This record gives sequence, structure tokens and C-alpha cells, in this order.
Amino acid sequence: MNIAAVFNALLVSVLAAVLWKYIKLRDHVSVLEEELVLTRQSQELSQVRIDYHAALQALVEDGTRMVCTGRMHTDRICRFESLCYSTEAEEFVFFHSNYSIMLPSLGSRRFQPALLDLSSVEDHNTQYFNFVELPAAALKFMPKPVFVPDVALIVNRFNPDNLMHVFHDDLLPIFYTMQQFPDLDIESRLFFMEGWGEGLHFELYKLLSNKQPLLREQLKTLGRLLCFTKSYVGLSKLTTWYQYGFVQPQGPKANLLVSGNEIRQFAKFMMEKLNVSLEGTPQEEYIIVFSRTINRLILNEAELILALAQEFQMKTITVSLEDHPFSDIVRLISNASMLVSMHGAQLVMSLFLPRGATVVELFPYAINPEHYTPYKTLSTLPGMDLQYIAWQNTEKQNTVTYPDRPWDQGGIAHLDKTEQDRIMKSTEVPRHLCCRNPEWLFRIYQDTKINIASLIQVIRQTVRSKPGPKRQKWASGLYPGKVRDAKCQASVQGTAEAKLSVSWQIPWNLKYLKVREVKYEVWIQEQGENTYMPYILSHQNHTFSDNIKPFKNYLVWIRCIFNKNLLGPFADVLLCST
Repeated sequence: MNIAAVFNALLVSVLAAVLWKYIKLRDHVSVLEEELVLTRQSQELSQVRIDYHAALQALVEDGTRMVCTGRMHTDRICRFESLCYSTEAEEFVFFHSNYSIMLPSLGSRRFQPALLDLSSVEDHNTQYFNFVELPAAALKFMPKPVFVPDVALIVNRFNPDNLMHVFHDDLLPIFYTMQQFPDLDIESRLFFMEGWGEGLHFELYKLLSNKQPLLREQLKTLGRLLCFTKSYVGLSKLTTWYQYGFVQPQGPKANLLVSGNEIRQFAKFMMEKLNVSLEGTPQEEYIIVFSRTINRLILNEAELILALAQEFQMKTITVSLEDHPFSDIVRLISNASMLVSMHGAQLVMSLFLPRGATVVELFPYAINPEHYTPYKTLSTLPGMDLQYIAWQNTEKQNTVTYPDRPWDQGGIAHLDKTEQDRIMKSTEVPRHLCCRNPEWLFRIYQDTKINIASLIQVIRQTVRSKPGPKRQKWASGLYPGKVRDAKCQASVQGTAEAKLSVSWQIPWNLKYLKVREVKYEVWIQEQGENTYMPYILSHQNHTFSDNIKPFKNYLVWIRCIFNKNLLGPFADVLLCST
């Protein structure tokens, strides 16, 4: 064989091996550089350090893991590990591997109608959350993920330009969702996925975390595929007290689960974050009039301020969201004796009022106060300890309407003449659904001249003396425990008469409480019968003879009642034989 040919073949083989090794090395360097870039992107997002290679390996091998609380989509919050989001498709992605977890495992029920609500507004079809599913093996064909190392709370804001919605639908639910899960602490990060811009009140959202909240549009700058190492999706609805009329006319939610105590704890947190000091009794008592500057104006505002000051002999000042820093308004409200305002979102700030203060809500002509009660419901929650007063303008000559404005500012010029005439002549807006009822919009955007004598008279029906703060009485809403050591003893007189003596000890917690009135409720039911005899008693023992028969078995239930309406639990049922 030609030696030169052999040498050339060897040389080609060596060069090919070197070239192959160079290409592999270059590919490895390229992968390392890409991982370094992606790691740097994660570091730009958060100060939390992340091992990119380990995070990617965990995603590929373990896939996504999900465990949820709640049985229905309306009360469900889900905890995820390695939930991903495609910024190109604007879809969340659940990657399946042999080690993935999905609880609850709903199958197609996940789409009936959704896994959960991203907002605290219940069952609204614009607020549903779901994800698409892929095998973890699909990651090799997808953009390299950027990992989000912060613990994330992923939610929708409902309407970040409206202060009522900001507090009721977003801030309060976010605050108490974070209380519910220990790793959602002040170092976690909020992700808002509804697609709004920052909105008018974004600074308030920033108070809930030390890290800047991120909007959906901002995620596109971070990468094409984002993966949250640990995230919670959804919001607690426990603190919401009002429904806005999407299915039935608006009103308080059924079965309210929040009290004034939880609202006041949240208000205290917000005041601390706003650097508003919790002062004691203010040096000077005063009334605040909330001034609106764009619509729904008080046309004789200066006259109203003077009249309130003279009637109650108190300083009266005006504030407005447009002209005063938010923290200054909170500081003023937190020490005010009375807050007076036209119906509107600014009244949600009554949650900062001290106990014993008075809320006076003014309604334009033809707007029935009983049909629109978000602030009445807030003020009258147990533990808020506020006095609430509603006043309505009933004089048509004291209103100014704007029929030629755009429809969303109360204009009705776009309606046919017959409908316009009907609305103009109407004296009360009928109950209606949200959110585009033209008669409601026409009337709610009126300006009003307040009949001051009428208003003062309405206020005086509730506020007899000077309005002012009061101390909390902690025991006023506390419930009794079970009565203890319940016993029964029977006595029989002949074949037709019997008596049943029942005794018990006071609830254990009663000895530590000062309670104005203590009563006991006793139910007696003959075994096998469907009816029972109820009794309200003042003492811890009683002998029953009415409807007590010899040689029968009776079931006896006993519970304690504080102050007529605080009902304790029934003790274990007694079985008594005569």
C-alpha cells in the first residue's frame, strides 16, 4: 500500500476528529453562554440566585406540580411548582412528566368553566384561569426557559382605575391571600395578568411587597418562555362584601365571611406602609367633605361646609383624590369624626375612619340608596363600629343633568326620543344589572344642589350629639362556648304524669367575660317524633312537666345565648328516660 496514501488517510482522520471535537466544544460553549444569558435574565428579574442547569433539569425530569385548595373554581387557589408561561402564545403551560402532580385531577371538568377565578370577582367569564398541557419532552423544541426565582402570586386586577375596585377586589384579597400562605411574604412578587396598564393607583399595589409588581406586557421583555419556580394562582374571596350586579341586581354578598376586625387590620397595615402614624385622640375634632371635581358634583359645596361647621361646632375641611396626596387623605380620614361624600368609589376610604365616626353618603335625584349599598355594607359590618347615614335628593329642581354627554358619562342623546323622554320623566331608576343601563348612568352622573336643611335633619336623626371616635369594646361580639356537665333526672307520678329536671354549668369562657345578658335555650324532643319544644331560660336548671310523658325517652339540647343574638353551640345531646 502507498505509504503516502496511508499517511493522508491518517491525517484526514485526525483532522476530522479534531474538527468534531472543536464543533462539540463550540456547541457546549454556546449552550453555556445561552444558559449564562438566561441566568443573567433571571438575576435581572430577582436578586434570588438560581442554578440554571439544575432548574432546567428539574423542570425536564419533574415537570409541573399543582396542588389546589377549594372544591369549586370560585373558591380555588392553586400552588404550583414549575408553572410556565409562553409570552408568545399568552398561555400558561403545564409540563407533564412521570413525576408531575395535578390535584384536583379534573380532566375535562377543568374547562367547565375554568380551573379557578384569577380575580376575587366571582365567576366572571373574563377572569377565568386555565393552562395548556405539554409533555416535558417538548421543552427540547421550545425556547429555552427563563426561570422566575421569586415566589409569585399570579392574579388579575379587576379595575385598577377605580378606587372601590382597587381596595375591595384587589388589595384586601391579595393581602389576606398572602396571610393564608406563609411563603407569600413581603419578598414574594405580584404578577398581574389581566392586561391593564399600571392604572391610577399602582403605588398602592406596590405597598404589598418589597418587589415591583409586574404586568403581563412586561413579561415579554423577559423571555419567550417564563417558568415560575414556585407560584400561587388565584385570590381569596373571604374579604369581599359586595357583588356588582352581573347576574342579579347589585347588593351585599350572601353569607358574608368578613368582619370589621379584618378590614381594620388591613387598614392598619396600609397606614403603616404609607407612614401614617396611628395617633390617639386628635387635638381638634373635624368633619371631612369629599369633593368630586369632574362629575357628580355638589353644586353648593361651600354652603354645605359652612352649615356642617355651624351645626356641629366642628372644623369642616374638603379633600379630593385629584388635589391631595393619598397618604394625606388617609391621615385626615383616620382621625375624622364624620365623612360626607356623594356616592362614589372614594367612599371606600371610609375603612380608614376611627371607630364611632359617621359616614354620610349623598345620592343624586332618582337614585334609591337602598339599591346601591357597597359603602353602607362596609360601614355596618360587625366590628367596623361606624354610623351610616344615607341622604337622597328628592327635588328635581335641585339636579343638573347632562343628556348630551357620551353614553358612558350619562348621556342619552344616542337613544330614541321616546326612551329619552321616559328617562327624563322617571322618578326612580329601577333595579338593573351591571353595567351599561342608560337610565342609571344618566342619573348617577347628575350634579346636585344639596337641600341643607333636609340633610342636617337626616343626620340629626342618627347623630344626637357631637360625632366622634369611641373605644372598641372587645367583648361585644364574642360568642359563648358550650354549656358543660349537662344532666337530667326524671320522676314519674303514677301512669300519666312525669317530670324532667335538667341542669348544666355555664360555658367555660363566660367567667372571663362581662356580658350584659345571659340566657339558655333548651330543646326537648320525644325520641321518634319530628317536633320539639323550645324554651328560653334564665337559670342553669329547670324542671319540665308540660308534654312530658312517663316511660318515654327524650332528647335534650342546650345552648347559651349572649345579649339575645350571640348564639353559642349546642352541647352534646342528652338522652333522658322517664
